[in-house]
Amino acid sequence: MKNSSYFYLKLETHRLTMPYKNEKRRIRVLLPKDYQVEEDTHYPVVYMHDGQNVFYSSEAYSGHSWKVIPAIKRNPDLPKMIVVGIDNAEQDRIDEYTPWKITESPLPEDIALGGGGAEFAEFVIDVVKPFIDQHYRTKPDKSHTAMIGSSLGGNITAFMGIACKDQIGALGVFSLANWIASAPFDHYITKEELDPEQRVYIQVGTQEGDETDRQLMYGNMKQAYIDCSLAYYRQLLQGGLPIDQLRLRIFADEEHDEVAWAKHLPECLRFLSEEWHS
Repeated sequence: MKNSSYFYLKLETHRLTMPYKNEKRRIRVLLPKDYQVEEDTHYPVVYMHDGQNVFYSSEAYSGHSWKVIPAIKRNPDLPKMIVVGIDNAEQDRIDEYTPWKITESPLPEDIALGGGGAEFAEFVIDVVKPFIDQHYRTKPDKSHTAMIGSSLGGNITAFMGIACKDQIGALGVFSLANWIASAPFDHYITKEELDPEQRVYIQVGTQEGDETDRQLMYGNMKQAYIDCSLAYYRQLLQGGLPIDQLRLRIFADEEHDEVAWAKHLPECLRFLSEEWHS
């Protein structure tokens, strides 16, 4: 008789080599209930950035995780899925999640940040996704592949949704921080052809922004976060995405943290998975 633990959610850990950094990055894979016994079943995959904050509050930067495991357990209507948490680069997080050099900030000119996002995207698409598709029973097509990120993780999610549109069919973009490099992103999204089949969930609160943000930008941070999400929503519409494949959610009084993001994760997953077929 198979161990009864096989019937429950299982988290597996891997360390994959990042070719451009010559180091290994931890990724963790949450397998759906009954994965080991449903041997003929293949599953959609959701990739999540800031992997340290995805599964356990004890290791999350803010002390509160995305509560992915409780979200799946408490929402049995959600389709079964594989969730992949990709750790961030910690002190180099801002460089890895920002595709362009940051020039629109009050930082001293001798401090250079950003510009590593394209290389990180290549790691996800060329190393992480092939590894997951090879070692697990996935549905590897773009329509069953989603990506979720918040803040700078939302920036790299939005970027990869354009750059890797042939492989990513659904995006969850929480608390987008595109104010950090708005001009190059605006230029990029307007010149690239968007995928009209993508589904995109956008979330932002009205009380976003913290002291770290204040060091990187002039002006009203709360308004900046709202403006970023509204601009991104408008750009997706102008790029040809049907309005019924977009969901923009602005929440009064919510702040820039995993408490808010975890609260809306089930709604996001429900929306992104509407086109998934068994």
